[in-house]
Amino acid sequence: ALNAGLATTALLLSWRERRVSSTESSSESREQASPQKAAGSWPYWVLFGTGFTSMAVEVVWIRLFTPSRGTEVYAFASILALYLAATYLGSQFYRGTKKIAGASPSGLSFALLALATVFPLLICDPRFPIIDVSRIAGIIPFSFIVGWITPMVLDALAHGDPDLAGRGYAVNIAGCMLGPLVAGFVLLPWLGERYTLLALALPWMIVSVVRGPRVSSESGSLEKQSLWRPAFVSVTSLLLVGTTNDFETRFSPREVRRDSTATVTAIGTTRSNKQLLVNGIGMTTLTPITKMIAHLPLAFLQSPPKNALVICFGMGTTHRSMVSWGISSTAVELVPSVIAVFPYFHANAARVLASPLSHVVVDDGRFYLERSSQHYDVIVLDPPPPVSAAASSLLYSKDFYAIARQHLRAGGILQQWFPTAPPPLRDDPAIVASVAKALKESFPYVRAFHSIEGWGYHFLASDTPFADYSAAALASHLPPAASADLIEWGPAATAQDAFARVLNQEVRLDDLIQQAPNIPALADDRPINEYFLLRRVESRQHPRKWWGRVKQFLGLKM
Repeated sequence: ALNAGLATTALLLSWRERRVSSTESSSESREQASPQKAAGSWPYWVLFGTGFTSMAVEVVWIRLFTPSRGTEVYAFASILALYLAATYLGSQFYRGTKKIAGASPSGLSFALLALATVFPLLICDPRFPIIDVSRIAGIIPFSFIVGWITPMVLDALAHGDPDLAGRGYAVNIAGCMLGPLVAGFVLLPWLGERYTLLALALPWMIVSVVRGPRVSSESGSLEKQSLWRPAFVSVTSLLLVGTTNDFETRFSPREVRRDSTATVTAIGTTRSNKQLLVNGIGMTTLTPITKMIAHLPLAFLQSPPKNALVICFGMGTTHRSMVSWGISSTAVELVPSVIAVFPYFHANAARVLASPLSHVVVDDGRFYLERSSQHYDVIVLDPPPPVSAAASSLLYSKDFYAIARQHLRAGGILQQWFPTAPPPLRDDPAIVASVAKALKESFPYVRAFHSIEGWGYHFLASDTPFADYSAAALASHLPPAASADLIEWGPAATAQDAFARVLNQEVRLDDLIQQAPNIPALADDRPINEYFLLRRVESRQHPRKWWGRVKQFLGLKM
């Protein structure tokens, strides 16, 4: 809304009657504006198009580069930094090489823009021999060319007239606003990444032929330009679209779904190798841990449960386990396509979804709770990995726990799943301590257990003390269907054995906090898990004397 207000204001101001202090300045303004009368609306369409395409391709880039760059805030920051730097270099190149006042882009320029639009498909082709983290360099050609063309068109439009320049910028901003909306909500869900880039490149291919074969000469006249160069570049763009492979082609069999939020891929043929990928990042597998996420807190309740809330649907295993208790289960999932691939992982998915006990909601889990008046016996969370993913702090923070606590019935339990790095990788002790401290400061009673597979933590939090149940007592609380569900995939042969494996791995909460005692509790405004770069630099084993001096100078306390 603010961007729309800015654009509208800029347009209204640019259409105001221009006030000049003298007849001479008025005459000069008319002389400067006269070339524009001949230009018509053409420069505005180009400015709208560069803004529209620039912001639209950024939405596509996030999906294309996520498999290689990850989902941390630094991944988006690196894309943005590279985009801005390359755009700046393109504009500087134009400023340093322009020789003709009023020069306009040639047909070849527009054809190169089209080629640069689809170029990331080549860089992101899994067959392309390049280090994954360097694939982001695929955005440099597009950013450079946009930075080169946009000021060229603005100069040709305005001729130094600030009103005309302002109007041009307003049109460009309007394109910037509309581009990501069309790309995210229309093109990507229907066409996917590949054909969205093609759809964005096609207008520039057409323009390179229809409007492009004319360029200003030094005398100011328009000279003909050969068509074969823009045509050759356009054909190259089409060949690139037709011959490159998408990331998901690495997997067979697979099921791919796209929506306005993400690209979801279900892969694998057996329980041991099936996997859920969201934008190329592995979310979860068919593991008994996701069953225990449901059964452990339900079994610890001191009265029979009535309902439960599952935040983050994943493969649907936890929701499926909740329904096996014969209670109402509400599952909230942000990505619609994740729910659509539920049957890929579970043969009885259709029956579970059709059950009157099953309720699946497409929404942000936290927003759903903020708007809901419902209370639950159990609320379980399994946020998308890794724990350092952008925005994941919103499901680990004290602020979120305060909201969740309001929706728990008396004696209700919140279960927070916290994945840890598999050996030989090491966990960031600051993140573990920060999450543990957030739970401790949010609930009077918290217990922590390693999972049935020996990694990750089940945090159980409640307003009332936990009963000192044995594994046998916990198993006795399970209905027959829930007991069968718990041991469906092993590794335990009985429900009692499964609970024993978890109870025997209880961890003291204070021990987790003591790993980094000076780290603050994770909060919305202290997303310790998301901003880890300085800690990782500091934790390297080799000496970093310069880093100590920088810390001392800045007064940093990590």
